[in-house]
Amino acid sequence: MSEPQTKTITAKQAPSAPSVEATPWGPIVQNGIVKYGFIAVTILLFIFFAATQPAFRTSATILTMLKLASVTAILGLGMTFAMSVGGMDMSVGAQAGLAVQMAAMTMVFYNKNTFTAIFVVIAIGLCVGLLNAFLIVVCRIPDLLTTLAMMFVIQGAGLIPVSGQSVSSGMTMTNGNVAPGKFTDSFRFINNGELGPIPIPVIIMLVLFVIGWFVLARTKWGRIMYAVGANPTAVKLAGVRVGLYRGMAYVICGFLSSIAGLILVARIGQGDVTAGSTSLLEAVAVTLVGTSVLGIGKPNPWGTLLGTILIIIMVTGLSMMGQPYFIQDTARGLIILLALLFSYTFSRKSMRFVPATNVTQFKEENDG
Repeated sequence: MSEPQTKTITAKQAPSAPSVEATPWGPIVQNGIVKYGFIAVTILLFIFFAATQPAFRTSATILTMLKLASVTAILGLGMTFAMSVGGMDMSVGAQAGLAVQMAAMTMVFYNKNTFTAIFVVIAIGLCVGLLNAFLIVVCRIPDLLTTLAMMFVIQGAGLIPVSGQSVSSGMTMTNGNVAPGKFTDSFRFINNGELGPIPIPVIIMLVLFVIGWFVLARTKWGRIMYAVGANPTAVKLAGVRVGLYRGMAYVICGFLSSIAGLILVARIGQGDVTAGSTSLLEAVAVTLVGTSVLGIGKPNPWGTLLGTILIIIMVTGLSMMGQPYFIQDTARGLIILLALLFSYTFSRKSMRFVPATNVTQFKEENDG
């Protein structure tokens, strides 16, 4: 009996490797526009105004622009921390206005020194941040609603002690007496002082931005804040105290708002009741613009700073050209709209925050 024939099965020859096609230029150009578009716009705007307005390109004008932008930039930095955890602090402008009123009352009504006024303002800023954190984390009120309500509370409460009046040296107080104090030269130094050619507000701004960048980009706490903004549920499952980091962001925001208020009141030299009224929109604007810088797609300190510089260049240049305020507002709105297009339309990224990494990594970082 013959042996059964064995059927030999041969492996199918693997197909030859496809030829390498030319890299498509469309995605590369798109990524380049998303990453470097706003930097290019900033440089081109600066070159345009420097070429058309001789006074614009002087060092004095550049330093003045940075000095004027410092308040908005610092408030934007506080907003950056709030947005990094997926929230938004609608009370930053009101907090800056409250800092203005409290500093003015401390120095003019109670005749206290510079250090006392600074301590009072920072302490109140931290207390407001803690109150926001308590309402958001413990009482579980949504961030936007909490800070919106606090905005109205702060705006009204800050005017109660002064009966809605601006606080200035030599004014008549509600009890009929003349205010005994005044803004000291050492306090005005916060805004008017210089270290070499650089104004003190610019130095304060840069120091705070370096610290803010280090915290968010180089520390465990910053990475967890971004992860909370991306996926709080995953981070909570990793054993991280999500509420702690959300609350921390609003306390930092309150602190930075008080610093911005100190610079603002040292600049205007009185407790103006309208101080900080437009600061909220400006802080939101520069933070949103900053999310599109380098295609990062998330709130970040250097992006916020560049957004501030871009808007101050535009506003200053248009002012030198004699353009009315409504043209400036229109241009500012177009810049914000362009930033949103960069972040949500042109960007190829599907995430707007850094995705939460795996649970094991967060457990190790949180425990370590």
